[in-house]
Amino acid sequence: MSRPAHQVADAGEALLDLHDEIVEVGADVGGLKAGDRVVVNPQGVPSGIIGCGGAHGAMSEYLLIEEAEVGRNLAAFPDHVPFDVAALNEPMAVARHCVNRSEAKPADKVVVFGAGPIGLGATIWLKLRGVEHVVVADVIPERLETALAVGADAVIDSAEEDVTERLTELHGPAANALGQARAGTDIYIDAAGVPAVLQAAVDSAKWGAKVVMVAVQKKSDAIDLGGMLRSELTLIASQGYPTEIFEVTAEIAEHHERFAKLISHRVPFGEVERAFGLAMTPGAAEKVVVTFDA
Repeated sequence: MSRPAHQVADAGEALLDLHDEIVEVGADVGGLKAGDRVVVNPQGVPSGIIGCGGAHGAMSEYLLIEEAEVGRNLAAFPDHVPFDVAALNEPMAVARHCVNRSEAKPADKVVVFGAGPIGLGATIWLKLRGVEHVVVADVIPERLETALAVGADAVIDSAEEDVTERLTELHGPAANALGQARAGTDIYIDAAGVPAVLQAAVDSAKWGAKVVMVAVQKKSDAIDLGGMLRSELTLIASQGYPTEIFEVTAEIAEHHERFAKLISHRVPFGEVERAFGLAMTPGAAEKVVVTFDA
């Protein structure tokens, strides 16, 4: 929401500039002061979501946070963390919720389909969680290189390699409920959102495996439900970040150099149309961040 810089925030409000730095705080706002660098919960304002077509945000020069409260709709981050990395807080909360939903344990063997921001974020969270072996599958070699750079133990080029065979090599052999040969993978994470991914998981899944669906799903092809039955496959949906939006902030700050590797393009605000063009072109970018002059 645009607002003149000289206008004072009301009692319970905080006013942020385009760097997400607090300009003013209302008299009833505690724990924050002008000059604090903050990240915002896009779903934490009473009058509608921030961005995504809502009345707030959308590249405005100023953003008004109503009913401002630390830990509910905004949180401070350290000065040593670059603004572009702090801007990853929201998508990394999505990735963290996915990993939380998976309930992955250190001994688990996991494959993440899709090496975009959410898939790569999930990979980082899995490794920080202590998960023993994480594989990332994608069809774009450059993204697979990034996956290795952020900590993936192995990658699969699913355009060139047989996923089940490669997972069996990496995670060992196992079987479904009927004793048919399957890969030893425990958890499949779909961060790609294409029908072939869910079917690949069904084709590979051992008895008792899980599939966590975090990607936005469009109308998809039929999935082999019989294959799911033969593996007693558990399908888990993961939507947004019910509790994770600020759960991730301190760890992003601690590991900010690792998370910075997710950013493939930094585009100045004056070229914002190019930024949107990159983001909307399949395979053109991993994570695009719009930057502003200090």
